[in-house]
Amino acid sequence: MTTTFYAPPSSIRGGHVVLPEAEARHAAASLRKTTGDEIVVVDGEGGWHRVRLNHVGREQVVGSIVETKRDVGEPEREVAIGMALLKQRSRFETFVEKAVELGVACLVPLHTERTETDSFRRERVHNVMIAAMKQCGRSRLPALASPQSLSGVWGERRWLICHEQADPERTVTQALHDLPAEAPIGLLVGPEGGFTEQEVNDGRDAGGRVVTLGPRRLRAETAGIVAASAALLMPPPDPAPS
Repeated sequence: MTTTFYAPPSSIRGGHVVLPEAEARHAAASLRKTTGDEIVVVDGEGGWHRVRLNHVGREQVVGSIVETKRDVGEPEREVAIGMALLKQRSRFETFVEKAVELGVACLVPLHTERTETDSFRRERVHNVMIAAMKQCGRSRLPALASPQSLSGVWGERRWLICHEQADPERTVTQALHDLPAEAPIGLLVGPEGGFTEQEVNDGRDAGGRVVTLGPRRLRAETAGIVAASAALLMPPPDPAPS
């Protein structure tokens, strides 16, 4: 299996790729790549490149692009997910990793009434996202919003509010099936204690739909993974006839 590396668009010019320093060290020192070897480079903006290495040094690795594709590994449906920050950072980072692997397009860390921490290490989360993108074969790095309250998310997306006290008949899969194929979807998952009744009511008033993830009590990060899986593994409905 060909190893995938990350290089932002600024590192790709005139048919050549210069790997960032950390990626270059990984290629040269850890994987012992040599001149003439081929690697895959993704730029996080949909570019997938097969690259033949021209120069391999411990501090710099340069290659020539021999093939380019677009949006390799990207899902048909655009899905954003707002996830409450969790007291245990490792659990939040596990959710981030799996959300990227599943194909989420945008991640929104949330401050909610029951959120127990304000800690958010953006650089650390960004690095987790890059590693997950490379590992799973994607070519786009999801957008990472700044932590915000629920009042900041309402807008053009069709938001589904995952809530343990939702009507059992209003499942997330049914709600997704009822949405138009072209609708940009958003999923909202609360912290360890869930959303408050006021937050749910405010979300409903803002146009959100309250849905259930099933009869079992899920950890917050598990709920986020389940919701993302439901949205991204379900084929989008056929477009309405014109």
